[in-house]
Amino acid sequence: MAPDDATARRLTVVDHALRLFAEKGYEATTVDEIAEAAGISRRTFFRQFRSKEDVVFADHESQLAQARAFLDGAQGDPWDAVVDAVVAVFERFTQWRELAARRYQVVRQVPTLREREIVTVFRYERLFTDYLRARLGGEFDLALVQFTAAVTATHNYLLRRMVRGESAASPADLRAALATIPRGGVGRESATSDQMVVAVFPRDMPSRQVADLLARRLDTL
Repeated sequence: MAPDDATARRLTVVDHALRLFAEKGYEATTVDEIAEAAGISRRTFFRQFRSKEDVVFADHESQLAQARAFLDGAQGDPWDAVVDAVVAVFERFTQWRELAARRYQVVRQVPTLREREIVTVFRYERLFTDYLRARLGGEFDLALVQFTAAVTATHNYLLRRMVRGESAASPADLRAALATIPRGGVGRESATSDQMVVAVFPRDMPSRQVADLLARRLDTL
C-alpha cells in the first residue's frame, strides 16, 4: 500500500537527511542543510520532527502507528494477527528498501543511533506482547514474550540481510519463517515468569553498554 501524502512528504525529508548523513556524517550535518535539501523551511522541519535523531527513525514511528491500528481492529486468532502485523511492517520496508539500506549504513556508524534502534525494537516487541496479553489472558506469559521476541528477531534478521544486499527475502519468505515459531504451549513451572524480559542487541555492542541500556529500560517497565 502506498503511503499517504503526509507520510510521503515526511519520507522525502528522511531520504534527503539520510543522504546528507551518509555523505557528510551525522554530526556534521545541520538541520538547516536538511531543510534546504528537502525544499522546506527550518520551521516546517521542526513541525514534522523534533530532532535530527527523530528524522532517522521517522518511518519507524509510522510503522508502529500502523501496526497498532491494525491490531486494534484485528479479528480472529491473535497469534495470526501479530504475524500479519509483522509481515505488513516488513512489506512496507521492502517498498522503501533504498531508504532502509541508507539508514542501516548511517545507524551502524553512530552509537547514539544504535541505542535508539534497540529501543525501537523493544517498542515493537512491547506492542505485540501487550496485544497478546490483552487477547490471551489465560496464556502463560513467558510463551507470549518468547513468541514476540522470536517474531521480531526473525523480521530484523531478514530485514538486515536485505538492506546489506545479502538476500532478496520477500514478505512470503518472512511469513514462512514465522510459521515455524511455536505459539504457546510453554510449561507453567515458574510463578515469576512475568518478570522475564527478552531483548535483542547488535552483536558488536560492548557488554557494559548492553548492561547500562538494559538497566535504564527496565526502570520503565
